[in-house]
Amino acid sequence: MPKSKNTPAPVTARKRGRPLKTDDDSRRSDLIEKSARLFREKGYEKTTVRDIAAAAGMQAGSWFYYFKTKQEILAAIMEQGMARSLHDLEAIAAQSLPPREAFQQLVRAHLHTLLAPEHDFVSVLLYEWRSLDQQSRNRIVALTDRYEAIWDRVIRTLHQSGDWAAPTRLDRLFMFGALNWTAQWYKPDSGTTIDTLAEQAVQFILRIPSNRSS
Repeated sequence: MPKSKNTPAPVTARKRGRPLKTDDDSRRSDLIEKSARLFREKGYEKTTVRDIAAAAGMQAGSWFYYFKTKQEILAAIMEQGMARSLHDLEAIAAQSLPPREAFQQLVRAHLHTLLAPEHDFVSVLLYEWRSLDQQSRNRIVALTDRYEAIWDRVIRTLHQSGDWAAPTRLDRLFMFGALNWTAQWYKPDSGTTIDTLAEQAVQFILRIPSNRSS
């Protein structure tokens, strides 16, 4: 039956139960972010499901709609964080920058991921790796392999350009060890920006001034 112009269209009631997709995604992302902060501050083992629920502003059992176990949240933190970092590095690699500049951009991106106030996943990845089950580890390893492959390509070009004379496997391990350790001592209010820290880190790693050819 056709409706008259003055007859309002019927309002379709929202079904109870599952939230709308946008609400669903937003709630899940919030759970990941809040859990990452808790795991970083308290540690994975000491963080309870009640802690997670309270931080996310939901009832104790509600978050089980999004994740079946605390282990699933841990894996999601690492997987989502690594995927974001990989995206940043791939964008740098696609620019065809000079070797030293590309290297400094990678260092800066890595430090930003480690040290930016809203980035908690890397600390969780570094210190809670052993808490992952094997299946989750395999997924994260696949992402880290792609992440490190970008570094390897840039390091090779550095070597070819003469900016890094003879990088070895141990040099690479020392480099990541030094960069990752900044999470233990860097303070945002120290007066040193992440950009400045990246410049100093590159100088320390390569031991060749950026204006060496001038």
